[in-house]
Amino acid sequence: MTSTTVEFREVRRLFGAATALDGLSLAVQPGELLALLGPSGCGKTTALRLLAGFDRPTSGSVLVDGKDVSGVPVSKRSMGMVFQSYSLFPTMTALENVAFGLKVRGAGGRDRRGRAAELLDLVGLGEHGRKYPHQLSGGQQQRVALARALAISPRVLLLDEPLSALDAKVREQLRDEIRRLQLELGVTTVIVTHDQEEALSMADRVGVMRAGRLEQCAAPAVLYERPATAFVAEFVGTTNKVEAEVVGDGCVRAFGQTVAAEGGLPPVGGSVTVLVRPEALVVTPDEAGEWLAETTTFRGATVRLGLAREGVARMLADVPAHLAAAVPVGSRVRVGLLDRPVLAAH
Repeated sequence: MTSTTVEFREVRRLFGAATALDGLSLAVQPGELLALLGPSGCGKTTALRLLAGFDRPTSGSVLVDGKDVSGVPVSKRSMGMVFQSYSLFPTMTALENVAFGLKVRGAGGRDRRGRAAELLDLVGLGEHGRKYPHQLSGGQQQRVALARALAISPRVLLLDEPLSALDAKVREQLRDEIRRLQLELGVTTVIVTHDQEEALSMADRVGVMRAGRLEQCAAPAVLYERPATAFVAEFVGTTNKVEAEVVGDGCVRAFGQTVAAEGGLPPVGGSVTVLVRPEALVVTPDEAGEWLAETTTFRGATVRLGLAREGVARMLADVPAHLAAAVPVGSRVRVGLLDRPVLAAH
């Protein structure tokens, strides 16, 4: 497969008085897996449909390898599409489903059967080619749908919430499998999801969308550690809202400590609410501490503590599992901050 570039250039899509996309500009590099992440109604699926050719922008351009394809029909775009609902033909076997796109394109019977068998092997279903969709599990059906999308050697692979109908264990396995195949084949891929874990674990970059606009597009680690807006910080991962005092240029004081802050601060001496990740809090047992450990939730390598102060203020803090025994429910603790930047909540 050859890697392809994709670009949305000032794309707007209106549905009557409703704005689904409001000036989306975004470039996808050759061989990149880009995830569009956001809540329902943010415009991510509309963007995917415009790229696939199922819809046309109200204004702006969708470019593939530098050429505007806004008016090109679906059949001429050579896009591989994988839907949430699998969309397999119930009267066709797995092999026939995978070969269908090749048949439409005029490939000979022997060639398309060979290619379909090759793709089923690639997704780990080589022995299931003669089975019908109802004889396959949900995860197996989605693998067939993936093989069918890849069979035509698409310029771009498009995934629309492909894992949301699967249970957690199968979803994690297939997530890893999709990423492995994408890297092996080098196909430019765009995935739409509302699942932050899915996006962060699979993608080279994640574009977080809100109300038809792109809030931030960055590598997963950058998105998590250096969110550009409060919306991104709160949507990607968990945050605590902490009251702080502005004490200098780009610095705030909270829990008796001074740390760097971003996001537009009021004048020195003013108060501001900042966002702090649970893992950025340092919890120390202290009988005179202001905070009470109300709950503990085991999360494998860490334990998440639910902390309360005076029965009103509440926070979540992550501590290493081997240290959690020192902070049982009902114990008092002192809370501090790791030395890392925080973001003002606006």
